Amino acid sequence: GKLKIDSAEQELKAINPDCKLILHREGITLDNALEILSSYDMVVDGSDNLPTRYLVNDAAYFAGIPYIYGSIFKFEGQVSVFDSKVGGPNYRCLFPEMPDPGTVPSCEEAGVFGALCGLVGSLQAMEAIKYHLKIGESLLGRLLVIDALSMNFRTLKLKHDPQCPLSGDHPTITKLEESNYEFLHLDLTKCS
Repeated sequence: GKLKIDSAEQELKAINPDCKLILHREGITLDNALEILSSYDMVVDGSDNLPTRYLVNDAAYFAGIPYIYGSIFKFEGQVSVFDSKVGGPNYRCLFPEMPDPGTVPSCEEAGVFGALCGLVGSLQAMEAIKYHLKIGESLLGRLLVIDALSMNFRTLKLKHDPQCPLSGDHPTITKLEESNYEFLHLDLTKCS
């Protein structure tokens, strides 16, 4: 019966009442994405919809900050680190265009294995810590693919795509524009 942001604030304050939380109750939108992300060192994306994922990737690219990506679908997960500032690929190098609305089922429609959310989120947190501290081997330029049913993990190499519509040799996305995110099909204030 609560908004996710209120529930998260309550839980985080219970764990550590001294932590400083900056809440963005309006959610991330086309109008505020670049402003919000530009005030942080990196973004760890736990969004559950494609328009938000593409918007966060693009805003992180324009803000020049790393994007710690995580995604889940049914029993599968993915984790990566995107940072074009250091020559790495971005999400659009992997998935250049957002699928047409209705062609990919949402988490609500397809369902997800609840424990996988915790696993992917923990891996994202580890990648954020490693990247910030510059320790270990990050997933920059690699995509971790998780099959929770077989508990198989595999890592695929990713490269910057010279044809990428965002960061390629001849980019077609040069600013955040509504036509790139299909916002008319989704009320982002209700999404995480």
